Amino acid sequence: MNKFLTEILGQPKSLKLTLDYYLSEAGENRLNDIKKLLHKEEFKQIIFTGMGSSYFSSYAASCLFNNLGIHAYVINTSELLYYHSSLITEKTLVICISQSGESFEVVKLIKELPSNFICIGVTNEEQSFLSKNAKESLLSRAGKEEMTSTKTFTSLNLVLFILGWYIADKWGKDKINEISKVITNVEMILDGREKLVNDLSAFLGDLEYIQFIGRGPSYANVQQSELMFKEAAKLPSAVTLGGEFRHGPMEMVSDGFKSVLFAADGTTYNQNIKMATDIAKYDGKVILITNKDPKLSDKNIKVVSIKQTSDEYLFTIQSIIPVQLMVLNIALSKGLEPGNFIHGGKVTVIE
Repeated sequence: MNKFLTEILGQPKSLKLTLDYYLSEAGENRLNDIKKLLHKEEFKQIIFTGMGSSYFSSYAASCLFNNLGIHAYVINTSELLYYHSSLITEKTLVICISQSGESFEVVKLIKELPSNFICIGVTNEEQSFLSKNAKESLLSRAGKEEMTSTKTFTSLNLVLFILGWYIADKWGKDKINEISKVITNVEMILDGREKLVNDLSAFLGDLEYIQFIGRGPSYANVQQSELMFKEAAKLPSAVTLGGEFRHGPMEMVSDGFKSVLFAADGTTYNQNIKMATDIAKYDGKVILITNKDPKLSDKNIKVVSIKQTSDEYLFTIQSIIPVQLMVLNIALSKGLEPGNFIHGGKVTVIE
């Protein structure tokens, strides 16, 4: 079994270990320390920042925090360093996300922050620079990952969601039960992976380019999907926010256009379904990943049903799995080692 598939299949375990950690005394103490820090310092805003997959996770987290009434922004760390640094004040809590805890830009940001500014680290590596130098740190329990991000992406998303719910006093038995259901459903998708991949491959046919579309927290998955296709399958792909797609990109839809659209049961579900039907109307193909029955029957739309509760944020954890499997299959079909790095490495240590 190749390493990329091994890491994909490891996600139920990594999610379970991460959940269990934050149900333990040690994990809850870390959450509580951050909650106390927020109340003590009276921060006016939170800036989430990261690079690559960690930046995408930041986007989903900012959606949740703002929805909970906790003012938050998301800024790519490289952009924050050079173009938006004036936003960081003594009343700004910076939450740095880095799977390795060693990403060049994150390390540079922490080194350049004045000593009286506060940074929270969220990482998969307890002995990393980020974990050791942040005021407080939160850990995912994804375990070692060598290939294109899969289990670290879903586990870090889970950590950030737990943090938001904990701060907003929304963390409890209901959320824990929902997460447990998501982990079970991830296992079900992985168990049925062969049929799923065959169906999606037959629907798409030959693939030279693919478009990803989504809104809200699902935009994190849109960006992560594009990254995986480029990084692991070496295939051109693009991302567009759902609301932006009608502002120009819709003009490229015609026979031969192929896309993946994430449609969570939530705030913009109806807009997403309308988008899918319009793309199909113009002869484009859409893989529609959703946790609600859209009651659609169109040869140009392939519905991938996600069996899950209606939480729009937890949807991001489960709905990325079909795309991971697509990337694996395409890479293998091209004779590539899925998720292997050719021009760089797992951890980016140069700018």
